[in-house]
Amino acid sequence: MKDPASPQTVTFFSWVGNEPQMKEMAAEFHKRHPNITIKFENAPAEQAQQVLSTRIAGNTAPDVAYINASDTSDYAARGALVDLGGYMERSEIVKPDNYVDGFRTFVTWNDKMWGLPFDGETTGLFYRTDRFKEAGIDGPPKTWDEFKAAAEKLTDTANGKYGFEMFASESAYYWYPWLYQAGGDALTREGKDIAFDSAQGKTAADFYVNLAKYSPRDYLNSNSYDGRVAFAKGDVAMYVAGAWFAGTLADEYPKITGKWAAAPLPDGVAGCKTTIAGDSLVMFNKTKVSDAAWLWMEFLSQPDNLANWTYKTEGTLLPPTKSLLGSADLAKEKPVLKPFADLMSCGVASTVSNPKYPRIETILNEELGKAIYGDQTAPEALDNAAQQGRAILAH
Repeated sequence: MKDPASPQTVTFFSWVGNEPQMKEMAAEFHKRHPNITIKFENAPAEQAQQVLSTRIAGNTAPDVAYINASDTSDYAARGALVDLGGYMERSEIVKPDNYVDGFRTFVTWNDKMWGLPFDGETTGLFYRTDRFKEAGIDGPPKTWDEFKAAAEKLTDTANGKYGFEMFASESAYYWYPWLYQAGGDALTREGKDIAFDSAQGKTAADFYVNLAKYSPRDYLNSNSYDGRVAFAKGDVAMYVAGAWFAGTLADEYPKITGKWAAAPLPDGVAGCKTTIAGDSLVMFNKTKVSDAAWLWMEFLSQPDNLANWTYKTEGTLLPPTKSLLGSADLAKEKPVLKPFADLMSCGVASTVSNPKYPRIETILNEELGKAIYGDQTAPEALDNAAQQGRAILAH
């Protein structure tokens, strides 16, 4: 790809434009491509999707944007993005096969790639090594049976000690890994019907909801951020969360360093599965500087830039490429992220590309929450959510 002969500006929309690392990369890019200037256009993360949708509708979309990877197919389906296939074929840096499967799924629509995965995280298991030692448990559970046995053994309600911590307010999100491990899914492959009420779904919901027996009731109406206090105190021995939790523990609770560790989630009958989330880079089809825009996306995707943006910072983001995830460098720089890197290959990018699904998920969350509180059984929760969900899909 040749540099433009005259000066061009590439507008870059994101909520990370003020990050020092991003500014450094833009300065380095400008040094290498003096005729291209990156103009940052920033919006708060929680408003970014709304702002971008408004701009697409008003034909004022940026050239390139950093977006939630899970939103890529939505923008592609609206006809707003550039299919990156042709650019990738000519690129020495960006190789589709190097991306973890789950992240490729996020940015693929109609069998074409519309985004470049840029960073991500997986959901894993945090456990208190001190509590495990006291209870005589050798290491993190590797199967559902081991998980349940450990949760039971680590629970001593008389002394306010619990094996696990769960949150009714986030019940759907933290149930998904168990659903996938059981061989189930949220929607059917084409996204037209509910699938979470399958036999596999009911097995997963039953197992998950029953873990409430080993969780502090006082925290059920909390969330995975506020609930960190119980884990930090040692009142809770196991905690399922994204890699972000490692950074939070290190920053806020340095005194318990050495008393906790992270591990992959246990395997179900369908093997190793977990949820993933992350961000991707996309190019909008109204751009008049597509080659320059691609050069910027390609530059950001260079291995050293991906590494510097993810595990070489203070944060806990992971790179989306197989080569970096499996590198000795990652294990050396951020040992705590190794289990999460290993889980990337088990990452399930939800097949939920149906724009109506967020409404269904809200209902699923409420129904599973009721089951966690004991107001209904887990299968009833799924049946109720599925019935309401199908009504939403039918309209």
